[in-house]
Amino acid sequence: MSREMSFKMERPGLLKEGDRVTVTEGVLPSNYYYTIDPSLAMSGNFPFRERMLEREGVVTKVEENARGFYVTAVFGGENE
Repeated sequence: MSREMSFKMERPGLLKEGDRVTVTEGVLPSNYYYTIDPSLAMSGNFPFRERMLEREGVVTKVEENARGFYVTAVFGGENE
């Protein structure tokens, strides 16, 4: 089963569609968050029940909008 996640990227050109990525998990008092290594983009916060166990994925989309640059990646499933 695959999982799609969105990450905020601060500068353009750090990642592109098709890039294989690994993530590091961070822990807050009541949430997890994920960072694409080496600190290229960061996810939002996820409650403990939504913890992601996969650590490798593939970038499927990179887009810019009024709020900045966003990366979508898929983890698990056919990307293993």
